Amino acid sequence: MKILFDQGTPVPLRRSLLDHKVDTVYERGWSTLANGNLLDTAEREGYNLLVTTDRRLRYQQNLASRQITVVVLRSTSWPRIQKHQDEIRNAIDTIVRGAYLEIEIAC
Repeated sequence: MKILFDQGTPVPLRRSLLDHKVDTVYERGWSTLANGNLLDTAEREGYNLLVTTDRRLRYQQNLASRQITVVVLRSTSWPRIQKHQDEIRNAIDTIVRGAYLEIEIAC
């Protein structure tokens, strides 16, 4: 699966997703794109999934018409996210195309 990490998604998480191709918005030079343009560009470039920490995304964008899957991590803290790597990997491996999922990251 081709995965894109949005700004705020801790890059070390990519080590948990070795079965997937993971790029970051920064690496692609898309840091200045607004959410709608970012989703359009990611879909056009063949990304299957966006991992973000932006909880407002689903209220700002009409995701129903999107092909890209969106996973929202409810924290930007790597130490917290690190404890949930298995849960995140499992969610990514089993999520349905075009779905939206928020993953609660407890302390």
